[in-house]
Amino acid sequence: MEEEYDHFGEKAFRNMSVPPWTKQITIRALVTSFVLSIIFSFIVCKIIFTTGIVPSFNIAAGFMGFVAIKSYTKLLNKCGLLQQPFTRQENTVIQTCVIASSGIAFNSGIGSHLLAMSQIVASQVNGGNTPINMKNFSLGWVIVFLFVVSFVGLFSSVPLRKLMILKYNLTYPSGTATAILMNSLHTPKGAKLAKKQVVLLFKSFCGSFCFACFEWFFSAGEGCGFSSFPTFGLQALQQKFYFDFSCTYIGVGMISSKMVNISLLLGSIISWGALWPWIEQKKGIWYSQDLPHSSLYGMQGYRIFVAIAMMLGDGLYHCISMLLQVVYNLRLQHLNKQDSSSSINPKGDDPISTMDYDNQRRIEYFLKDQIPTWVACTGYIALAIISIFTVSHIFPQLKWYHILVAYLIAPVIAFCNAYGCGLTDWSLASNYGKIAIILFSSWVGLTNGGIVAGLASCGVMLSIISTASDLMQDFKTGYLTLTSPRSMFLSQALGTAMGCIISPMIFWAFIKVYPIGDPEGSYPAPYAQVYRGIALLGANGFSFLPKHCLELAIISFFSAVVIDIIRDILMHCETKYRLYRFVPNPMCLAIPFYIGGNFAIDMCIGNLIVYLWEKKNKIQARDYAPAVASGLICGDSLWSIPAAGLSLKKITPPICMKFLSASMNSKVDNFLSGGNS
Repeated sequence: MEEEYDHFGEKAFRNMSVPPWTKQITIRALVTSFVLSIIFSFIVCKIIFTTGIVPSFNIAAGFMGFVAIKSYTKLLNKCGLLQQPFTRQENTVIQTCVIASSGIAFNSGIGSHLLAMSQIVASQVNGGNTPINMKNFSLGWVIVFLFVVSFVGLFSSVPLRKLMILKYNLTYPSGTATAILMNSLHTPKGAKLAKKQVVLLFKSFCGSFCFACFEWFFSAGEGCGFSSFPTFGLQALQQKFYFDFSCTYIGVGMISSKMVNISLLLGSIISWGALWPWIEQKKGIWYSQDLPHSSLYGMQGYRIFVAIAMMLGDGLYHCISMLLQVVYNLRLQHLNKQDSSSSINPKGDDPISTMDYDNQRRIEYFLKDQIPTWVACTGYIALAIISIFTVSHIFPQLKWYHILVAYLIAPVIAFCNAYGCGLTDWSLASNYGKIAIILFSSWVGLTNGGIVAGLASCGVMLSIISTASDLMQDFKTGYLTLTSPRSMFLSQALGTAMGCIISPMIFWAFIKVYPIGDPEGSYPAPYAQVYRGIALLGANGFSFLPKHCLELAIISFFSAVVIDIIRDILMHCETKYRLYRFVPNPMCLAIPFYIGGNFAIDMCIGNLIVYLWEKKNKIQARDYAPAVASGLICGDSLWSIPAAGLSLKKITPPICMKFLSASMNSKVDNFLSGGNS
């Protein structure tokens, strides 16, 4: 399969020496990684606090690392201060470190399961709001918790390295695409293209940052500014259908697949355009009219649990499907191995010697710097023991034997997830985490703190399962760029250490400025309520749900399963028209059920830009769209830093731009002129 994607093979680097692993991790690489880690962690935090849909930033991180190093090394070289060449191995180390660090912002759960423990989220999810089922954010315990659980997953994935990449020859599409970018940027053929990409990235970054600054001046109050622009009318605005001018999500839409964007928009139309208006007509019949907006006994209960049911249906189907696929493929590999070993090679050729030059060279460097299996096993056991002791003290609701069970089953699930990610590029770590919440919440029970126990167990499981698949993607990138596995592992560990400090600090800065978790605010952190709802469901059962909510949730659950089955059947049966490409993604359908469709419109506009660009010049769109998208995301997200600083200094925007209906405007004019309102 190598020849299908390897457009920049090793022959292009024949005259370039490969530095030893000790020289692949440089001081400038670590400094660059630290700076970029802060930037990407801000981006990820902003996304998880708004919608929770975080795209893959592997390529963006690799490209930004290339831009950063090339920019200041070129300046230093002109001054005669630095002559060390910038290699693709060093670029890969930067990318790995940045993704590991920013990945903590997502995998740590500061916008989902950890935030779901807090009092502000508990107050919005009625039920189980006792002191034993709540734990507020504190920098101290969050940093300690992340350090003791985040490194265990690194050691669990090391023994899988040769198995996944050499024996099973899994593709790992994101890792492969990142490697292609690295190889293309560092060849003479790619230098000219890289310069044009850098220029476009800088232009889109500056434009996005300046527009975010411009928007700030008009956002003096709630519902003010371009983020509440009634693009399709005031009635549509109330149903969360509007374009909010978010450059971040326009950029995210540019790098997301068409079906992801269409599924999000379709989910918005189904829920906010039809289902929720219909249920609101049942107010006073299905649920009380006097309930607050955030009550789970009312409208909010339908929104959250119908979305949860669809997510669980999609997740459970993929988990079972992936397990069956892993078993089938392993069995097939075993049978093929038996057949090949029973056959006789008349010429007695060595399989390695018959490989092409690229594979020989890649395997040589991939096997050169081994990480002994006994080191990985010892590290896993030692860190697991430390984690069991520490986590049980941070969360007394979660006993030592609960954590032990989690660490016993996590490596098996991590293997399945890493294998499936290599085949499909789709990590199901969050789905396994949701299932862990239900299991451990039920095991502990509501009166014993089952909500906090389930959410904490999700953090323990998620850190192992997600790290295994993420590190395999990076190992694939390292394999295709001749980067040493030791430097990859060490850069992953350094990035993880950075993330365990950077992400909580950024979260702390956000909660000091914004009401994180407030469904009516700028950063509702929707997954926090979803995860607490899942924990409450596991600990308390279905008895507290509003009328007919369970029936709607069951329909939603099986709808997701049916959609997945239809897609799989079409994928295996269709040969010409590929109709499976037009089947929506249930997980993406479910997300807008709770948070609305404004971000889906942003993403669809981004995808439309790429579509029209491809119609005009497909090659140009392929080469430059990721750079433009990266600039839009970075520029808009980085405005959060000066905006937060202004807010801390009590400096507010000078103007409130708000839109009123004609009748309301007349009342306001009449009031201001001194007449009767």
